[in-house]
Amino acid sequence: MASAVMSFDGQSPIGRVMSVDTMRVFIHIDDHELLKKVMVGNLVAIQGATGHQFLISIVERITRLPSDSIATSEALDDETAPTPEDMQDTIRAVLVGTYRVKDGGSGPSFKRGADSCPQIDQPSHLIQGSNLTAFMGVLSQDVPAEKALRLGHFAIDPTAEAVADGDRFFQRHAAILGSTGSGKSYTVAALLERANTLSYPNIVLLDMHGEYASLAKSETNGYAEYLKIAGPGDLADPKPYSLFLPHWLLNREEMLSMLLDRSDDNAPNQAMRFTNVVFEQKRKVLEAFKLTDVLASFTVDSPVPYDLKAVKASLQSDDQEMVPGSSGRDKQGPWYGKLTRFISRLEAKIADRRYGFLFQPPAATESYEWLQNFAESFLSTKSGARSGIKVVDFSEVPSDVLPTVVSVLARVLYDVQFWMQAESRTPVCLVCDEAHLYLPVRSDADAAAKRALDTFERIAKEGRKYGFALLVVSQRPSDVSKTILSQCNNFIALRLTNEQDQSAVKSVMPDSMAGIADVLPLLDIGEAIVLGDSILLPSRIKLDKPKATPLSLTKNFWREWGEKASDSDAIRTAVESLRRQSKGGDKK
Repeated sequence: MASAVMSFDGQSPIGRVMSVDTMRVFIHIDDHELLKKVMVGNLVAIQGATGHQFLISIVERITRLPSDSIATSEALDDETAPTPEDMQDTIRAVLVGTYRVKDGGSGPSFKRGADSCPQIDQPSHLIQGSNLTAFMGVLSQDVPAEKALRLGHFAIDPTAEAVADGDRFFQRHAAILGSTGSGKSYTVAALLERANTLSYPNIVLLDMHGEYASLAKSETNGYAEYLKIAGPGDLADPKPYSLFLPHWLLNREEMLSMLLDRSDDNAPNQAMRFTNVVFEQKRKVLEAFKLTDVLASFTVDSPVPYDLKAVKASLQSDDQEMVPGSSGRDKQGPWYGKLTRFISRLEAKIADRRYGFLFQPPAATESYEWLQNFAESFLSTKSGARSGIKVVDFSEVPSDVLPTVVSVLARVLYDVQFWMQAESRTPVCLVCDEAHLYLPVRSDADAAAKRALDTFERIAKEGRKYGFALLVVSQRPSDVSKTILSQCNNFIALRLTNEQDQSAVKSVMPDSMAGIADVLPLLDIGEAIVLGDSILLPSRIKLDKPKATPLSLTKNFWREWGEKASDSDAIRTAVESLRRQSKGGDKK
């Protein structure tokens, strides 16, 4: 059904075009009473070349200045005040698209971009009332039902649904950015809830603080599959949802970022010898399984299980090796004493229960078939009891290896997707919650974070070709890799109060949209500026709330100080949880 058509017949224009540049238009106001209803963010329709075409613009600035006659005249008497007619009122607006009524009466349409520049003196109309409703209807109508992703409703018209193109939203990556308490977690949960209504969604959420566990554990509204990187308390008795990432999934650079002290004079020798020993151990495993095809082409980075204890024993043997000398007496071997510190660091990591998910995994993870089952559990879509939306809890991962662990999971999934036959791939989205923790600006990154950046920047640049998308979520966009943000073509920008964060968002927006971003610090909780390929009109939107809410509610300090006493038993329990590095209440 075609939407209603905008019509300004019988209505006086608010003003006329007085100046035009490539992206903006300046409108001289004639109707000073109507100007009182105009706010930043309102829409203005500028008459086009034909009667059935309008150029649509968004109000960026409203200005009232004395007219030339007032500005150059002598001071007025105290009893005399200038009237609106004595003033020069102007609107500055950014051009965003073209509205036209299609030939043959098939209804109106809207497209991004101006077909032509406005002409001087063209009449301009404020879009309000029934015309606003008609225009918003066109925006929703132009998104096919099978692609429609409802986000909420437009702030300027609460009766109009804000609908994005779901394909375009995920195809070229997206970002959800906003200060603490602005509604980021609700927005993520609402998007996942929408995706869950589809037959075969495939989304992996990297949850840094365990706040999205409720999407799986809620008895009434839960729908996701919950997984948690195994903590120290899970090693002896793994839970059904405990997730292990055995050391052999790490490639050479990832392992060395954890074990190698690059300030050590022997660091190059240690790296080279470790690489050679790991390669030999992987070769022995493949020979034992008689996998001749893999043997012919595998590398040290190929994900093949190998015995880390055998690697350590080989390094210790090299570190203490004595070889025959020319005089008949033994002399120190080529690696003698050069690997001692490296071995000590390796032993410390293996023994540290906090890294048990890497170095103390169950025996089942050492089988050759384990990786196939692991990949299937993440890349399989919704079927039966298994959900296509997976929440991976990283809350117990030590901060010093967090970037490495996150990047290992992302890289393995991406590599499997990359090597899959094109016709067999199903799209996958990786939701990077709290991205600033492991995807920092490169100049601020240490060795581990740089390896993570390499992985995610590769996905950001190439993922679209292989059906692998990123949804970057952060409260500090100024601390997130500029390369990754620049690859995002869709933004949901909630309230941002920090000037650096506002600048970071503006830097990745088109120049014409920079003025719209000025309202970021003024947005209400749950309000956002949404722009990008997925939505025809960059808009201020009131986002929908999800049914299953994340555990990220802001504490009511003053109210709870007045009503809620502390719990001594809970404090004692927390101390014991700290000692055993496991949250005792983690049941499912």
